[in-house]
Formats: sequence, C-alpha cells, structure tokens
Amino acid sequence: MLAARELDGLPTVVVDDPQEALGELARYVLATVREGGDGWPKVVGVTGSVGKTTTKDLLGQLLTPEVSGENAIIVPTGSFNNEIGLPLTVLRVTRDTRYLIAEMGADRVGNIAYLTRIAPPNVGVVLAVGVAHVGHFGSVEAIAKTKAEMVSGVVDGGTVVLNADDLRVAAMAGQAAPGTTLQTFGTIPAADVRAEDITVDAMGRASFTLRIVPSAAPAGDTEQRADVALQLVGPHHVTNALAAATVALRLGVSLPDVAQRLTEATARSPHRMAVTERPDGVTVIDDAYNANPDSMKAALRTLAVMAGRTRRSVAVLGEMRELGDGARAAHDEIGRLVVRLNIKQLVVVGDGAYHIHEGAMQEGSWGSESIFVPDLDAARAMLDESLEPGDVVLVKSSLGSGLWELGDHLSMALTAKDNNK
Repeated sequence: MLAARELDGLPTVVVDDPQEALGELARYVLATVREGGDGWPKVVGVTGSVGKTTTKDLLGQLLTPEVSGENAIIVPTGSFNNEIGLPLTVLRVTRDTRYLIAEMGADRVGNIAYLTRIAPPNVGVVLAVGVAHVGHFGSVEAIAKTKAEMVSGVVDGGTVVLNADDLRVAAMAGQAAPGTTLQTFGTIPAADVRAEDITVDAMGRASFTLRIVPSAAPAGDTEQRADVALQLVGPHHVTNALAAATVALRLGVSLPDVAQRLTEATARSPHRMAVTERPDGVTVIDDAYNANPDSMKAALRTLAVMAGRTRRSVAVLGEMRELGDGARAAHDEIGRLVVRLNIKQLVVVGDGAYHIHEGAMQEGSWGSESIFVPDLDAARAMLDESLEPGDVVLVKSSLGSGLWELGDHLSMALTAKDNNK
C-alpha cells in the first residue's frame, strides 16, 4: 500500500505524495511491459467533454473478439479516468495484454498531458469540446487546450483520431507531430469515417451507413460501406460509434466486422441512457451518471423522440455541476428547451437545479407542467404517485446530485398505486 505515513497492521510503502507515486508506478510498469513485449500492449486513449465512457465501452466490444486469453484486453469499468483511476487501470496490464483502453478525463489544464505521460497512447481520440467542468477551467478555450493535450501525447508515429463535426476538435489537427497519422470521423463529407443516411427509430436508436475512405480501411484501395443499426439509445451515440469504428479500423478490424459488432453492441456502464421497460408500462431512461448542458440537451431530445405523439414524456432533472459563473444561464436554457421540445411534465429536483424550473416557467410552462421539489424523497413520493402506464421518464443530473438513486428506484419499482392494489 502507498501512503504518506505508516499504517498500523498494514504493509505500507511510505512516499511523499501517494497519488504521484501511484502514477509513477503505473508509468514504469507499462513502459517495462511494452519494452519486453515489442511495443505491446497498444494503448488507446479517449478524451472529450462527452461520450468518453460509451466510446470506451464500444471499443472494448469491437476489439475483444480480436484477442484471446485472460487480460488480453483491458477496459476499465465505469469511469476510471482521473489521476487515480487511470493508474489503477494501467496496473492491471500483464505481458499477455494486447490492448489497453484508457479513458482520460480532465477538470484542469494539464490533466490530459499528465495522464498521457503515464500511458502514452498509440491511438489518441478526441470526441468533443463542451462546457463540462467549465467552472474549473474558466473558459471553453481552456477546455479545448486541455483536450488537445491528447494530440501531443500520442507516441511517435502514432495515430490521432479527431471529430470532424466539432470545429474546435478539428482544429487540433494542426498540433499533430510530424509522422503522426491523422484520421477523422463525423457526418460531414470531409470525414474519413462517416455516417450517412442516419435514421432514428421510435426507441431513439440510430441506424446509418458507415462509409470509409481508402486511407481509413485496414486493406483495400476503394471506399467501402456497411450498414449499422445501434442498440444504444440516443442519436448522439452515432458520434461515439464513429469514433470507436475509426480506432478499430486503424487497428486492423475489417469493416464488415466493425459494422456487425457495432450493431450487436450494448450499454456496458450503468446510469448511461439505460432503458428499463417496467411491468406497469412505464419506460425509464436512466442517464443520471453525469450531466452537462450538451449531454442534457441530447438526452431531452431522445426523450422527446421516444415519447413521440402518443406517450407522456416526463423529465426528472437535477443539477449540472461545475459550470461556474454560467450555471444559472445554463440551467435556465435547459428549462426553456424542455418547453420547446413539448416535454409534458418537468420535475426539477434540488436547489442547485432550481433555475431549470425557472427557465421553463419563463418560457411558458403553466400550472403543474413544471414542478420543483426540494430533494430525492419528495421526487420519489411524487413520481410513485403520479406515473401512469405509457409514460416515458428521463432521469438526468450530475453524479453528485444523487439522482442515480432515483434512477435505480424508478427502474425497479412499480408505481405506488399499483403496489397498493
């Protein structure tokens, strides 16, 4: 155990800074294994304001069939993406490991650079630049600067994978070192790996044609196409699927296999657009692991699609944290979007989210269309009493707001009225 002092009854290595020592230990272990393994394992680093965990989970499902044996591929569970979680993931590496999928998060300038020094990526992916953690960063420009640290963090001769649809991400191409291979993904015609003819079904699942230019194909000299029908709920997952596909193709997986595995891929991490069809006819969308304005908007649009014209849409929203001085305006904007999307019922939970309710009221939500409740207990009691068969319910907030507990409750519970029959 690493610690800053001796611990009674426990074997302890005393160091000045346990967190720094953990990172150095992980860096040394990975470097040693790579040196003895002729460059293996290959590290895929994934960063971005949204989509990191889903993209990481998709990569695991695309690459796992390519290898065999225990520890052949390491994909962290959940979001082990910070100065502690990443080293702990790296320390799982053995000489049998072929691929290490490393999710890299940040809340300050320099975080990604630090993580890439621990686990230098062979392939570095930047998904998007949004306003998550802007309260720490101070500006979107600082967030973009931090995400761009992934570009300079890849190994010599490595590959940088960038989202061509995000102008701030696309601009990072100019920071790639000489000898770096650049691959782009997106929906614009200039993207190397792109989605065309996107459609969304009544459950919010996207289908599209996956098209790749010759430079993105593992083999071949012509453009190639394959059809993909995602099981993941939410049109925004097209971006995550394209990012994962670009990496897998670069690592030698064939286009037909990529398309088939994307079609078969499922959600692997909890509280991320997890859909439960309750026996009483209520559909619960639990996306309460985290939230920022971009992911909140995407989830609300998915709710509107799934409810359609025949089912009642219910949005249960909590605070989006770490937004700094822009928090009030960001929450107000979400409330207004709820009204514009014609969400039938808004339930705002907790003082930190109050301005969502305020924005909805200002936009024209009348009577009981928008309800503010002070805490989880009040929200639970109200929803257990008011939900009806056919309702589609979205639960969304930052993790620290605790709405994931409500997501668990709603996913497992029948309504109180049904229980009392």
